[in-house]
Amino acid sequence: MLTELHPKALRIAGLLRQRGEKIAVADGATGGLIAASLLTVPGALDFFVGGGVVYSFRARDVLFALSRDAYAGMRGASADYALLQARAIRDNFHADWGLAESGSVGGSSHPSGAPAGRSCVAVVGPGGFEATHVTETGSDDRIANMEAFTRAALDFLEATLSR
Repeated sequence: MLTELHPKALRIAGLLRQRGEKIAVADGATGGLIAASLLTVPGALDFFVGGGVVYSFRARDVLFALSRDAYAGMRGASADYALLQARAIRDNFHADWGLAESGSVGGSSHPSGAPAGRSCVAVVGPGGFEATHVTETGSDDRIANMEAFTRAALDFLEATLSR
């Protein structure tokens, strides 16, 4: 999968380098595959600040440093939840861009009740830019969903940066 996504990562890296901007990533259901894809690019430190896999409340608390009240009324695998996380990862890592993915890959029930095969990705950037994208696979295949969610997130990021 990383070999397949490497050309896309190169294009994303080129766009960020061209702008002189950096990104931080919060992987959720993608389990680190978004960040890993970007890190296939040699010299990634030029455009990639860091991030983490947000797979538990503890990880969420540490990476985002937000009070539990910040999440009031939100459910995982939703646009507002992903936006909150994208803003927090960008701000906490002092990056220009933040990307967060929150989804339900399947194989077990999601704590928020989100259906398997649903992923929300949010991208936030300079000048108050914010956008979200939802992917619905309709599948309970955990590995296939992780891959589909990663592809969708990178596609969305590339399209956003190309605007």
